[in-house]
Amino acid sequence: MRILISGGAGFVGSSLAKLYRADFPEAEIVALDNLKRRGSEINLELFKKLNVSFVHGDIRVAADLNDLPGNFDLFVEASAEPSVMAGLSSSPSYVLQTNLVGTLNCLEFTRSRADKMIFLSTSRVYSMEPLKKIKFNEAPTRFEIADDQSIPGLSRRGISEDFPTNSARSLYGATKLASELIIQEYAELYQTKVLINRCGVICGLGQFGKVDQGVFTLWVAQHYFNRPLKYTGFGGSGKQVRDLLHPLDLYALLKKQTEKSEHFNGEIFNVGGGREISVSMKEMTVLCQEATGQKVEVVEDKSTTKVDVPLYLSDFAKAEKTFFWKPTRTPQFMVKEIAEWIKANEAKLRPIFL
Repeated sequence: MRILISGGAGFVGSSLAKLYRADFPEAEIVALDNLKRRGSEINLELFKKLNVSFVHGDIRVAADLNDLPGNFDLFVEASAEPSVMAGLSSSPSYVLQTNLVGTLNCLEFTRSRADKMIFLSTSRVYSMEPLKKIKFNEAPTRFEIADDQSIPGLSRRGISEDFPTNSARSLYGATKLASELIIQEYAELYQTKVLINRCGVICGLGQFGKVDQGVFTLWVAQHYFNRPLKYTGFGGSGKQVRDLLHPLDLYALLKKQTEKSEHFNGEIFNVGGGREISVSMKEMTVLCQEATGQKVEVVEDKSTTKVDVPLYLSDFAKAEKTFFWKPTRTPQFMVKEIAEWIKANEAKLRPIFL
């Protein structure tokens, strides 16, 4: 068995490489990454221990993919410029080239050299305007979806695959949605076997979090290193809510999906923790205090940017019904795990987080 993971040295890619190696000790696993994100180079040591082949390459460059030897049974496309802030105050070139042109290169590679591909998309494909129109109730520690809603694809469970995608979202979200559309054309025209997972927030140890991507890991790190934090947007209350997904739960789904080739036809699945595995920033602060023993200053910034949303919960009912899958790792589990990882690797991680 041969497995290719693009974005392989990133948080999600390296987590999956580790899990595939544990399950398939005889498989040949190749991780392709351009090492742009600071901290990703740390995973190269892990790859040597796990006998995972690392290729320093970039999906924007077709030759970097085409130069890989042989064919692959599975291609997990986990590379991306994942920041929702990308292009807001600078050139959009990198996010467009990576998330759109890069996907085209990956599809062409899959068409001739891979049996099937799993494309990790994002919940950010959903349009900003309807997201901001979600009616919610304000509870003591979080926003909750109200019962009275008129937006399609929305329920107390969260946002399903039928939620609107037909108006502006962000450059990041637009590139991933455009990629999904091209994927479906390849599936129809060339019978290329591709499945699309629209992922919510993926969270766990090994993530080098920043404000614009990986904020929950950053929240733990800031508590550990006793650094101040800020609640931003929607009155600065910290009641914005996201669902979280641990790499172990994502991997469990990918394994089930790979066994059902009939869904590799451009089909789309929402993948996330849902209402049961969700947390507000205010609740996250309490979890971090418990895990690190540190209480830090948290200031309130009431300004709301164009890409801020009050809540996002993945309605994963379709994936649950199709693959008999349900995530189980809680926010408490993730926070404790991240705190222990930082403690065990403090000297190495301090210059990355600070």
